[in-house]
Amino acid sequence: MRELVWNRMTAAELRAQAARDAVVLLPVGSTEQHGPHLPTGVDDFLADEVCRRAAEYACTRRDVVVAPSVRFGLAEHHMAFGGTFTLTLATMHALLRDLCRSILRAGFSKILIVNGHGGNIAALGALVTELATELSAQIAVTTYFVAGRATIAEILDTQDTLMHACEAETSMIMATMPELVRMPALAEAVGPAIELPTEGLVTVPISLAAITSPGVAGDARAATAAKGKALLDGCAHAIANLLVDVPWWAPADHSVSRARKAPR
Repeated sequence: MRELVWNRMTAAELRAQAARDAVVLLPVGSTEQHGPHLPTGVDDFLADEVCRRAAEYACTRRDVVVAPSVRFGLAEHHMAFGGTFTLTLATMHALLRDLCRSILRAGFSKILIVNGHGGNIAALGALVTELATELSAQIAVTTYFVAGRATIAEILDTQDTLMHACEAETSMIMATMPELVRMPALAEAVGPAIELPTEGLVTVPISLAAITSPGVAGDARAATAAKGKALLDGCAHAIANLLVDVPWWAPADHSVSRARKAPR
């Protein structure tokens, strides 16, 4: 199988991919506490893994390159627990602008930012219009667990959506990096169900520590590696379908931001 990962390829190989109009997937995660049983890199690891799998599923139908992941995001709500890095919105904007500019200067013209952290969703939704306008480029954003939400709801037993350090995230780490799951602490990995607000609510900044003392939202005790593999594959197929089947690329005029629904 040909190489699909940017930092495992030579410059000449990347120039060839750019000449074939390959889409660049840019995973964006976070480094933050994930309860007593999971490592702080969960959001980064999983965004990167979904992108790699999506590239493999899509590469027979269109050229795809997976860029190095962005390991830091907006995680102020996790800072009280320790073990967390957080960016300001201005820093995230500047970082993504420079990374996207580098991708474009390498000859590519299409970038799909693939987010893996709930705290990034609102910011990336706003920033993608700024980035596309500033760089006069075709840049879009999706969140892998939103794109794959139908699959997630079918697989999980205790929740319908991805929460935090929960059945879903724990299952996916069990499937990919089982040595990083602190199994003796799994019995403590349970907290209240928290879902991302979508509409009709007031946004109030609040520390996750005020809601859940173990830093967990959901019940990780129901996690299994088999669920994790199914979740990763389902979300990756959803991203692959976006790359191949959905005409979501913006027109030359980047002043209008368009939202596209993932195939269900």
